[in-house]
Formats: sequence, structure tokens, C-alpha cells
Amino acid sequence: MTPALVAKARKLGPAFDLLANYRAGGFFFERSGLGLAGMGVAGRISAKAGPERILRLARLTTEALRAIHREGEGPPPIAVAAIPFDDRWGADATIPSRVVARHVPGETWELDVFPEGFAPPDAEREGWTGRAVPHDAFPDIQLRPDPEPDDYSEAVARAAKRIRAGSLRKVVLARTLLVDAERALDAKQLLWRLRAVDPDCYAFASPEPPPDLARPGGILVGASPELLVTRRGREVRATPLAGSGPRFGNFKRDQISARRLLSSEKDREEHAVVAEDVARVLGGYCDGLTRPLEPELMGTANVWHLATPFAGRLHDPSVTALDLVAALHPTPAVCGTPREEAREALSQLEPIDRGCYAGPVGWVDANGDGEWAIALRCAEITGTTARLFAGAGIVADSVPEEELDETEAKFRALLDSLRWG
Repeated sequence: MTPALVAKARKLGPAFDLLANYRAGGFFFERSGLGLAGMGVAGRISAKAGPERILRLARLTTEALRAIHREGEGPPPIAVAAIPFDDRWGADATIPSRVVARHVPGETWELDVFPEGFAPPDAEREGWTGRAVPHDAFPDIQLRPDPEPDDYSEAVARAAKRIRAGSLRKVVLARTLLVDAERALDAKQLLWRLRAVDPDCYAFASPEPPPDLARPGGILVGASPELLVTRRGREVRATPLAGSGPRFGNFKRDQISARRLLSSEKDREEHAVVAEDVARVLGGYCDGLTRPLEPELMGTANVWHLATPFAGRLHDPSVTALDLVAALHPTPAVCGTPREEAREALSQLEPIDRGCYAGPVGWVDANGDGEWAIALRCAEITGTTARLFAGAGIVADSVPEEELDETEAKFRALLDSLRWG
């Protein structure tokens, strides 16, 4: 019989660096200094593949977390996950044996989860700073696109033609870039660099499940600009992104690009598809759902995005953050619309396996609160190799060369940060 689990929390100093607690094989999720780092495994929750996998995972995770006995004050037990994009994969969550979390500024907690009758392990502290000097840039010989740029452009053209001819309104096509680094890559150093470049993005790292028994799973590392959903009590927020343009070091060119994006009919159509879907889904769970009438600009280091922030209040307090993830995923921002027709188009036009790219990544606690991003601007690291992912939303007016350029811009920031990894 498996022993019952106990959770015990203690407060840490307010300036504790969450990244100092991260170890390869653990979990990391942070934005603007708030988030968590988890290590070890106190429990695993698994849901089999299928359309209802995330909803099943939500139910099982809630049951597992609420069964943990809490000793003293502090945050409730937490489960973390990076969920594969495709529902042909199962969905797994982990209850870390140790979590260091900061969900409000200046309040940092260490939470241990351990079998009843045992003591929590001694705390490990690491004096650690990120790499100050980068490695050399990767030469072209170390980079291999998959699919090739011409093949990706052809797929974009076919997708746009299909949209113009039928009921498909949007589809998101992704591509990958394989990097042979010729050195062991360090996920923690990469996280440090990603966080420094874009502190307003969600820096994250999670083990990926192995694609098959013959090949080990890698570590998914990235910095996503997109909040899928967050729940705090009955308050719900989401900020979908769609439509993008390049950023430049030159202020004038950068502002021209921003204005061009805001006035682009193609990008506004791409964004409207996403905002409408999120409004429909969250409207079924929330009272007083609000959003601005016009999309807003959100900037990362290399890319401008159109964003629409949503806020609402749950009318059923039993709905957890992971229940909302199940309802929202996959949004048109990473799949397309109508959803099933977009999935069919992806199976025909996109030759790669996304793994956890474009899937939900985040955490949920025993109270049902949680925060989930979409795993974008990320790389799957395995030993000396990295597999980078980038995608573009295709609508009727999409131009293949421009969509290819968009994916190149998204690769660029991660390629540069990988030099510190």
C-alpha cells in the first residue's frame, strides 16, 4: 500500500532566486520574478491519450493534491506539467517533492511533499550565477531546417489556397530547426539567458516524455509570451496572441513595424479568430468577461504581437485552472479554426511531431488555482542537440515568404540565447 503524502511549508527570504533551485530534470516556470521551481517526484498523475485527456488529468490531479495532508501554514500542494500538443499523446502531471514558489512579490515559500512517517530531505542551496560570456554563434553547417524553407513555403501556399476555397478560416503551421551544438547543452544556463532577455515572458523548463522506448525524452526549454489562462480564486485571466511583426534595434523602424502590424488587415483577421474563440470558451465559465475593443501591442525582444487581455469571474468555483486549460486547448493561436478541420489540415501539411511545443505548460494547486502558458519560443534539448520550434498563423491572404520570415524571426532570439546554454 502506498503511504499517504504530507506537505510541509516554510518561508524563505523574499529575494530568493527561483532559478537557483532548478535542476536538470526538474520543472521551472517564472515570469517577472513570480513562479516556481520544482525538483524530485512525490507523485505522478497520468491520463491516457484521447480528446478528454486534459479534463481527466484535471480530475485526477485535484483528487491527488487534496488527499495530501498539510502540516502548518503555507501554500497548498502543487502539481506541474508540460502537456503534448496532440491528443494522441497522454497527459501527465508531477507532484514535485520540493517546490520553491513565489506567487506574490516578496513572499517566497519552500514546500516539501513526502511520505507520511518520513522527514523531508535537507534543503540544498546552490551558489549559482549565469554564464557571462556566450559561446560562438552557430555556423550554418550546424543548423538543419526541418522541413526545408522551400517545402514550408509550399505548405503555406497550399494552406492559404485551401482556406480561400473552403470553410477553413485559419491554420497554424510550424517548422523546426535542428542545432548540432557539438557540446553538452545546459538547460539552466539557457533559462538564465532567456529570462534576462525577456523577463516579461514565461521562462520554462520541463522534462519531455520519450517519443518511443528507443529514444530518451529531452528537456523542453523556452520563453513564451502567451498566457493561456490563470485562475486565482474565482478570478480568471487570459491573454491570447495572434498576428506578429518583426522588431528592430532602430527605434524608428521598430515603431513603423508596430504601426504596420496594428493596421494590417491580414494580422487583425488572424487575431480576431483567436479572440473570438477565447471569448466563446471563457464566456461559458465566467460572469462579466471583459476585453478591450481593439487588440493591443505586446513586444518581445524580436517580435511584435497583437494581444487581447481577457478578465472574468468564475460562476462555478469548483472549476480549476486545469479544467480551463482543457476547455481552451488548442486555441486557434496554435492550431486554427474550425478546430477539427485545422487539425486535419495539420496532419496533411505539417510533417513534424510537435511533442510539447504549442501545448500547455504550467501548474495547478489543491485549491484549483494555477497559471498556464503556451509552450512557444522553445527548444527540445537532448545532450548536444537542440530542436527549435516556430510557427505562423496562415489565413487567406498569407504570403509564403512573409510567413517564412516570421518563423525565422522567432528562431533568431532562441538561437542567440542558445549560445549561453
